Amino acid sequence: MDRQLISSQVLSALKGIAPELDVECLRGDRSLREEVDLDSMDWLRFIEALNKRVGIAIPEADYQQVQTLDTLVDYLLQKGTTSADPPLISP
Repeated sequence: MDRQLISSQVLSALKGIAPELDVECLRGDRSLREEVDLDSMDWLRFIEALNKRVGIAIPEADYQQVQTLDTLVDYLLQKGTTSADPPLISP
């Protein structure tokens, strides 16, 4: 998996939850929940959508590690390279 592909999947999942979102305005170092104004249910729907897109589950215990766009992409990259299962990302 490469960074650009994962980023694209993350942004697509976010657009699915918040269609009005202008992804070009997102900053990689800011809290996604605050920047996109995601409530608890939207956050869970987003995490679930990511799991379906990339095939990597993010347990609740790891939510602190995926607060920003940058840390989320890094997390998925790291988990994707250590996973024995092939990623489910489709172009």
